[in-house]
Amino acid sequence: MGKLRLIWILLLSGWLFSCSEEDELREPQQETNFLAGQVHPLQDTDDLDPILAEIGNSQYVLIGEASHGTSEFYTWRANLTKRLIQEKGFTVVTVEGDWPAAYILNQYVQGQRNGTAQQALQAFQRWPTWMWANQEVATFSEWLRQHNQSLPAAQKAGFYGMDVYSLWESLAEVRAYLETEAPAIAHLAREAQNCLAPFNQDEQQYAQATARGTSCAAPLQALLEAVQAHRASQPANDEAAFNAEQNALVAVNGERYYYQMIRSDVTSWNVRDRHMQETVNRLVAHRGNSTKVVAWAHNTHVGDARYTDMAGAGMVNIGQLLREQHAGAGVYLVGFGTYQGQVIASTQWGGAVRAMSVPPARVNSWEDLLHRFSVQDKLLLLRELQSSPEAMQSRGHRAIGVTYNPAAEGGNYVPTVLPRRYDAFLYIDQTKALTPLSGSGL
Repeated sequence: MGKLRLIWILLLSGWLFSCSEEDELREPQQETNFLAGQVHPLQDTDDLDPILAEIGNSQYVLIGEASHGTSEFYTWRANLTKRLIQEKGFTVVTVEGDWPAAYILNQYVQGQRNGTAQQALQAFQRWPTWMWANQEVATFSEWLRQHNQSLPAAQKAGFYGMDVYSLWESLAEVRAYLETEAPAIAHLAREAQNCLAPFNQDEQQYAQATARGTSCAAPLQALLEAVQAHRASQPANDEAAFNAEQNALVAVNGERYYYQMIRSDVTSWNVRDRHMQETVNRLVAHRGNSTKVVAWAHNTHVGDARYTDMAGAGMVNIGQLLREQHAGAGVYLVGFGTYQGQVIASTQWGGAVRAMSVPPARVNSWEDLLHRFSVQDKLLLLRELQSSPEAMQSRGHRAIGVTYNPAAEGGNYVPTVLPRRYDAFLYIDQTKALTPLSGSGL
């Protein structure tokens, strides 16, 4: 198993939490009475009114998911985002996905590219492709394109990626831009590509080569600085120059990520989430300082790391970082969970993808307590629970990654103080699998 695969599996599975099945059976069930009066119904989009009221004028709303393969998480996240766009004036949706692929979808939803959302989503070619190339995202994207049609360019909502993995793809985008718009510095992109060429677009090969002294950091940094200088000479609203600069930044931070992934799981994780934070900040600066942003990512990125065992390991995440940096502008975090159902995942990295059964949640996990309180889907406004000693206890909170073994659930629970980790929590008792688009691995 490659190092990158291992990091993803461990970090998205709540790897710091362990509890044997025998211990679970011995543990008495905890009471759920403390939830009484704090649970709100979650049946239709009107039931999101309490969240909209709490969000108020917040500039940043981060919406999570407890897996990358659950239909209801994507659908409810889209429903909330639609209301934020329509009622609160949000104009940026940024996701845990590659910048170049998401930018193609961004062009589609803003009316700059023809075809269909399904066609635009085929740009997501990196495994796990189904994370974004799925029917739930396609449906939201068609709605977003329709919403944007009658709006002036400055008011159209965009769709962007904020991850670091697309080193080679981003570098190719930078070169293509420079060859036409700034040929005098295009050689810097070619030099960076030549440095990386021996590794055949294989990040693991490159990471292992860095342990032997190889590094492409210098030519990538030189390229970034040249692109930044070029962009500074262009009009501030030059979208193509901004796109090129962002791709150059992705290439630099992607190299840093791959360099660290064989040295430190914690450092590589932090490089990635700090890049997400930087991308959000750059989007706000580019589109205007009052721009409102919705970010979509896994709960492990969205839920404030300070209120999990991630903090003890020295890990940060975008939810924590934006809370710390932009508290005055308003940062609102939304998490998800389920008791049982189905999920799209694979038993191994890069392997065949299928719908898997998600077993009932472990005894005394947050998901188990919510199920025992009632089997209805529900909304928790977690600030209402911060005065309850029972609610402020740390309990397991399930996190399912892109690789999953339903028969070995012991490592899939992150110890969490739920009312501090999120501001609101959407609980879906019984869930079904996501719907990948044709050719997306299923």
